[in-house]
Amino acid sequence: MKIKGHLMLLLLMMFGTAAMAQEAKITIKTTARCGECKENIEKALMREKGVRFAELDVKTAIASVVYNSKKTTPETLRKAISDVGYDADEVAANPEAVERLMPCCKKDAPCMDAGKE
Repeated sequence: MKIKGHLMLLLLMMFGTAAMAQEAKITIKTTARCGECKENIEKALMREKGVRFAELDVKTAIASVVYNSKKTTPETLRKAISDVGYDADEVAANPEAVERLMPCCKKDAPCMDAGKE
């Protein structure tokens, strides 16, 4: 019975370590400016398969993402941000998506709420 218990514990440790090895973290610099931008980017990231956590700091415009590296990639995450109208590191915002943003959320427009959450 003890051997079975030890074997089960060993198997759980192996699978637990493998699952943890799949978890990755990334930060992505965006052109977010306000609370509306935060909401848009976080929703877009959370829709991506494998994303476990996504949060944007409006003051720094940096998105922090925890994801399963077996299910998505940093490139896919950057594209998700681009597809809702914001630059993501070196990936430029999708021009059609930029047109759909509220005027305040466009990176070159004046924004009364810029830098606030």
